[in-house]
Amino acid sequence: MCEQASGLNQQQDSTRIVVEPQQNLLSNNDHLAGHIRKRLENLGIRGINLMGSPGSGKTALLEALIDQYPGEDLTELAVLEGDLATNRDADRINAKGVKAQQITTGSACHLSASMVAEALIGVSLEGVKSLFIENVGNLVCPSKFALGTQLNLVAVSIPEGDDKPIKYPVMIRVADIVVLTKADLLPHFDFNIERCKQEILQINHHARVLVTSAKTGEGISELWKELQR
Repeated sequence: MCEQASGLNQQQDSTRIVVEPQQNLLSNNDHLAGHIRKRLENLGIRGINLMGSPGSGKTALLEALIDQYPGEDLTELAVLEGDLATNRDADRINAKGVKAQQITTGSACHLSASMVAEALIGVSLEGVKSLFIENVGNLVCPSKFALGTQLNLVAVSIPEGDDKPIKYPVMIRVADIVVLTKADLLPHFDFNIERCKQEILQINHHARVLVTSAKTGEGISELWKELQR
C-alpha cells in the first residue's frame, strides 16, 4: 500500500508540475497583453482579435472590410497576420493598400501577446484607428491567449456547418461578435441560420451575431458599425 501511495503522490506531483507552468505561461501572457492594451488605448486604437478555423474566410473578411471602410484614409487601418508559414495573407492585405505585418509561428497553433508585441515593433501605429490581428486558424487554442485587443471577432463559415459553435463553445464564449461568413454559399449547404444563432446565444448571450459575405459585400457595412460601437 505504501508503494501504491507513493506512486499516487508522484503522479499528483507530476500533474502539479504540468499545471503550474501552464498557469505561469497564461499569467505572463495576460500581463503583457495588459501592457499592449494600454498602449493601444493611449494611442486611440481599437484592437480587434479575429479568430476562426482555417478556411473560415478571415482574410477575405478583412479584404471586404477594407473595401467598405467608412473612413477616407486607409492609413487608419493596420493588420497583423498570424500563420504557421508564408507571407501570403499579409501580401493580400498590403495589396489592398493597408499596412500589414506577418507573424509566422512555425508550429504554434495560436498567437501570443509576446508575438504581437514583437510584431508591433515593425509597424508604425501613427494615425491608426483600427488594428486587426488575424489569429492562427484554430477553433480552440487562440481563445486562451489574450493579445491586448478590446474586441474578439470570431468567424464561422457556412461550409463548416451550423453545428460548429455548439461543438466548439470555448471560442464562442470569448466572442464579442460572431460573424457567419460566406453567406453567398447558403444555397449550396444545409445550414440553419436561425438554429446556429440560437445556439451561439445559448453559449454567450452577450455575443452579437452577423451574417456576411465577402464576395457580395452582404453584412460588411453592418459589421463596421458593430466594430465601432
